[in-house]
Amino acid sequence: MKKINLMRALSTALLTAGLAFTAGTASADDFKVGFVYVGPTGDHGWTYRHDEGRKVLEAMEGVTTTFVESVAEGADSERVIRQLASKGNDMIFTTSFGYMNPTVKVAKKFPKVKFEHATGYKRGDNVSTYSGRFYEGRAILGTIAGHMTKSNTVGYIASMPIPEVIRGINAFTIAMRKVNPKAEVKVIWVNSWYDPGKEGDAAKALIDQGADIITQHTDSPAPLQVAEKRGVFGFGQASDMAAFAPKAQLTAIVDDWGPYYKARVEAALAGKWESMDTWAGIKDGMVHMAPYSDAVPEDVRKAADAVKDGIVNGTMHAFDGPIKNQAGEVVVKEGETVSDGDLLGMNWYVEGVQGSIPK
Repeated sequence: MKKINLMRALSTALLTAGLAFTAGTASADDFKVGFVYVGPTGDHGWTYRHDEGRKVLEAMEGVTTTFVESVAEGADSERVIRQLASKGNDMIFTTSFGYMNPTVKVAKKFPKVKFEHATGYKRGDNVSTYSGRFYEGRAILGTIAGHMTKSNTVGYIASMPIPEVIRGINAFTIAMRKVNPKAEVKVIWVNSWYDPGKEGDAAKALIDQGADIITQHTDSPAPLQVAEKRGVFGFGQASDMAAFAPKAQLTAIVDDWGPYYKARVEAALAGKWESMDTWAGIKDGMVHMAPYSDAVPEDVRKAADAVKDGIVNGTMHAFDGPIKNQAGEVVVKEGETVSDGDLLGMNWYVEGVQGSIPK
């Protein structure tokens, strides 16, 4: 594999969008794989972890990778995806929910290219979908928060009001209230996956409202850095962010895409790739947890590990009943579990979450 080098503008459209296109120097016989990222690659968060997965492919003989970072969802992403397809990429991974419709649209015009879309639900003959069961990690975080909050107010910085994010808020809250029924979650929506300024301001506002633990479904370490300065705790998102806030971070959900990317490329090379949906979690290794910080007491570690072990061995689920909705009505009875279909379309809050879901 040759080194990845920064290329000049591919087209007027990419220049207009202000996007950087990065690619490897490939031979004619290389299997070419393109990636589209919603944020900067950096050294933290969602996009960083996808790019770490891309790097796994670099070690594969005869595979060349290309990526475009900080691509806005919508028209910009459609142009970039089409550009990658027209430049001869054999497989393209589009790594944000808002890329779903553009991916499907471009895929219809390039039937020989294999497309993989992260977190979406629309598939086609040459379009697969994949995601992680991040809510499993949220249940572990909620368990820790329920044990460690002293104010009984936990702040949650949310990105976009889609089922994945709502599902995470609910899983966190259910687990938290199992160990501390008095604890509540305050949510601030920033309507962005990556905006350090908004994320930091949201953390400050939540702390001012009494939150002594901050969690997030946004990509920058800004909330943790605010927590560090204000003397409260928090959790990293998508990657281990302890380096940015060593005193504040208690643990973090870590996404591991490398094995999936390698398996899908190997399947394509072997002529065995087919359209499918993958939704993997802690048991499968797509989701795991960063080490606990020294601030997490031993009894809390054991409680968190018990949740993790229960998820892995199948004796518990983050959405086991009984579950009440925000109005206090039982919506999942004891002995029942929310189905995958209902999880994928989740658009309601559980009891203990303050505020409303943006329309």
